[in-house]
Amino acid sequence: MKDLVESYGLTMGDIGVVGFHGQTVLHRAPQPGRLGATRQLGDGELMHSILGAKVAYDFRSADVRAGGQGAPLAAAYHAALLREADASGDTAVLNLGGVGNVTWWDGKDNIVAFDTGPANAPLNDFIKANGLGEMDRDGALGAAGTVDEVRLAKLLQHPYLTKPYPKSLDRFDFGAAMADGLSAEDGAATLTAFTVSAVGKALDLLPRRPKRLAVSGGGRRNPTMMAMLARRANVEVVQAETLGWKGDAVEAECFAFLAVRVLRGLPISFPSTTGVPQPMQGGRLAG
Repeated sequence: MKDLVESYGLTMGDIGVVGFHGQTVLHRAPQPGRLGATRQLGDGELMHSILGAKVAYDFRSADVRAGGQGAPLAAAYHAALLREADASGDTAVLNLGGVGNVTWWDGKDNIVAFDTGPANAPLNDFIKANGLGEMDRDGALGAAGTVDEVRLAKLLQHPYLTKPYPKSLDRFDFGAAMADGLSAEDGAATLTAFTVSAVGKALDLLPRRPKRLAVSGGGRRNPTMMAMLARRANVEVVQAETLGWKGDAVEAECFAFLAVRVLRGLPISFPSTTGVPQPMQGGRLAG
């Protein structure tokens, strides 16, 4: 962190607050009669003592203790981006990381966000299990394969996909085993089709179905996934950069944005984004 700051000709004294999310090792959504659970590795107090700057951290625990999902937390920042872009309910933000999540803003006061389903996680795990690298680079395997439509139809019957929001997922809730028995190419194609078809079902749950998705996260670099997304989810698809955003940096920017909200005592999650009973400040501040 210090090296990064100094590379821009600044010092830690120039930094108002650092947003430190940490590495998620557990995310368990709440169930009737049972609170959820969330755990991120990392020590915000230790980071503060090393950096000498204020550190906002532990963004999810308060939301979970209050009965919320604890995720997704990007909604407030996504809505700010949409507001700045003068967008409305016709454009939504889709992040394709390990898990997919969507944020919809009606152009006024209503924000809805939830996890759509798996994104890159099962596909990456499937590629690794086949000894073919870390990911389906450039969507080449998926493009060379054929979607197993019968298997896909069965996968799309999963109850999560039609469950009303708010809702959230752990990275491991949907796994590479969904493609067991398929060739590397057909497995990649089928898992990619499942990801984008799940997005289509998610869009159907929104108060108004958006006509366009601005896509951030690693999935936007998979042209096969992007092409399937437009076709199978029946929506216009553009990369985040089309709106002037930095698609690889949106999540990092999000937690910088949330850190400032923690610093100012502003809410970071809302009933329509995580299911928390009321707007929740959340986060802890070291320093």
